[in-house]
Amino acid sequence: MEQQFNAHNKEEYPPMHTVEHIINQTMIRLFNCGRSVEAHIERKKSKLDYTLPQAPTDEQVKQIEEQVNAIIDQDLPVTMEYITQAEAVGRFDLKRLPGDASETVRIVHIGNYDECLCIGQHVSHTGEIGHLNIISHQYDAERQRWRMRFKLV
Repeated sequence: MEQQFNAHNKEEYPPMHTVEHIINQTMIRLFNCGRSVEAHIERKKSKLDYTLPQAPTDEQVKQIEEQVNAIIDQDLPVTMEYITQAEAVGRFDLKRLPGDASETVRIVHIGNYDECLCIGQHVSHTGEIGHLNIISHQYDAERQRWRMRFKLV
């Protein structure tokens, strides 16, 4: 039986899209905040928003950048796994899946560092990414939202 997947309507820049996964896992590990709540990923520069109770310090922002670059430097393989939605229950947050999502979903693994549901384009190993440079960041205390802007060099 042939597997059916949802069509993908975006043409990501694979290095930038892959580093988004690494940043998300780094934020989870450092701040226990979950994956980004909003993302705008482009070739030249990108931004990610996270829900945080307070702004990260400049030292913490530097730590994010250093940890992400350390993962990139490990040249980890980026691999795919295909499972059913039923198998994904309890393992992944399925809230972001569209209502018409296919029964088979794709998991993207970045070595043993991160795994998540994703239909986007990725590099084959992290050594293809370059290095993360956090350009700026700002915090909206009212919304408890922290935005980071970054590029790859």
